[in-house]
Amino acid sequence: MSDIVRRKENITQDFEKKTLNGFLGIFVHIFVLGFINLLLMGTLGSSEPALAGLAFLVIILTGPLWLIYWNSYIIIAPNEAATVQFFGKYSGTVNKEGFHFFLNPFYYKQKISLRIRNFESARLKVNDVNANPIDIGAVVVWRVFDAAEALFEVDHYDHYVQIQSEAALRAMATAYPYDIIEDKDIGGISLSSHQEEIAELLQASVEDRLKQAGIEVLEARISHLAYSQEIAQAMLRRQQASAVVAARTEIVKGAVGMVEEALTQLSSKKIIELDEDKKATMVSNLLVVLCSETDTTPVVNTGTIY
Repeated sequence: MSDIVRRKENITQDFEKKTLNGFLGIFVHIFVLGFINLLLMGTLGSSEPALAGLAFLVIILTGPLWLIYWNSYIIIAPNEAATVQFFGKYSGTVNKEGFHFFLNPFYYKQKISLRIRNFESARLKVNDVNANPIDIGAVVVWRVFDAAEALFEVDHYDHYVQIQSEAALRAMATAYPYDIIEDKDIGGISLSSHQEEIAELLQASVEDRLKQAGIEVLEARISHLAYSQEIAQAMLRRQQASAVVAARTEIVKGAVGMVEEALTQLSSKKIIELDEDKKATMVSNLLVVLCSETDTTPVVNTGTIY
């Protein structure tokens, strides 16, 4: 048998622990207390030593047991569970809210919250897939769904969530680029522009690491993302340069279309006949006007065009 199969057999998982109604236990406790009081009163008023000795023996045996049974009660709040152990052996989990009573007073009961919790990681400094240093942080929303696994499979499950979430975040950040600014990244997923896809990948990665601890991940999302301080200015200039190139490309493309449309309409409507030199001059002037970053000052020709 492989180690993996053995480990799966040894996993401690939840199973329901049967209990009695706590108010029934209180009734029994009160009844036993009344019985002890009756025996005590009968012992004090009895003239037979044998009967008094027997009653006193019953009181000696019943009294400590009556006190010990106060350990048999437990109150379970909504979204709360309690694992039960008998001298170190796991005996079950109480998930149902309410007032419960155990027949065995020697159970050790350990409560655990099943409520939804938030965890925000520290801002980690890692290198993306292009070796650019970035600062990244995430928020993980999680809850315990198996109390036995959370308490017995890992040590300090809340600390385990923190460490494994940050490890998953580091692994994901190193697998994708911060932004698509290189040719090899075109068409892929980036940390800054594909937030929903990255959130789904991060959630799956974190949940895969935490499911063995009985923890369910409801959401995992990047809460902070930026280039590290040492390269932030350089990358900002690179992004600005890329934006300027993209904008100028669109401006030139639009200007060429407008010039083409102007020449076509002048020719089709026979407004004016232009030779090749005049067309070249007109195209040059229109492109200067349309592509210039500042407003141009027109010069009106009051004479002939020649």
